[in-house]
Amino acid sequence: MKDILSAPFMTKMCETAANMYRLGWDERNGGNISLLLTEEEVAPYLDTTQSIRVIPTGFPAKELAGKLFLVTGTGKYFKNVQSDPANQLGIIRITGDGEAAELLWGWEDGGKFTSELPAHLMSHRARLAVDPENRVIMHSHPTYTLAMNYVHPLDEKQFTHTLWQMCTECIVVFPDGIGVLPWMLCGTNEIGEATAEKMREFRLVVWGMHGIYGAGKTLDEAFGLIETVEKAAQIYMLTAHLPRINTIQDHELRALAESFGVAYRKDFLSE
Repeated sequence: MKDILSAPFMTKMCETAANMYRLGWDERNGGNISLLLTEEEVAPYLDTTQSIRVIPTGFPAKELAGKLFLVTGTGKYFKNVQSDPANQLGIIRITGDGEAAELLWGWEDGGKFTSELPAHLMSHRARLAVDPENRVIMHSHPTYTLAMNYVHPLDEKQFTHTLWQMCTECIVVFPDGIGVLPWMLCGTNEIGEATAEKMREFRLVVWGMHGIYGAGKTLDEAFGLIETVEKAAQIYMLTAHLPRINTIQDHELRALAESFGVAYRKDFLSE
């Protein structure tokens, strides 16, 4: 079999984690990623019939039974993923009853998947129901997005509208807007369920005073969504204390979205 470390999905995951750390989104062991894989992708690199060990997930994900995921590990630092993927990452298969995950590769030091795996599985389930091509759930703590949580109302319409006005590209990149949750205890099924409910409507969900969840068809797409939000939040934080002399008007946002043919949240515009 081919070296799994050379697999395109593996090199892309390592590259993405490295970029997220470099940008300051994932300090220490903060943040997590899960990538849905296909048997065809994995088969040249791994015997998927061989299980190393079985790990309970703490969440019944029967709808995802048999599916393969490449996942970051609990307590693992994103800065180490690229240099030590075999200890930082794992490939798992959800068991037939949905109650556990079979480890097929990775976490050679005895580790396991991120503590947010139940939230990821719930969000995967929700996004797949909306878009069968959704493959990525990504969680991070981007600095300016998080800072904005403290000085801006945590209201979905207002939060989205403010970010749309910060960069011309925003309404085109995330026309479906941003879901927002209040502060909730992380690592629980409750926040996972609340996030998944938002994921039925949004590809981006802000966790108040914590971070953001993004979903996409590819690692680049999910990364790009968060990257665009973070850029817009940075512009907001750099200008929020200054007089607003110019802005993008709602009729201009509408014209922009319609020019690019994106399905945007019309109810998030006031004009």
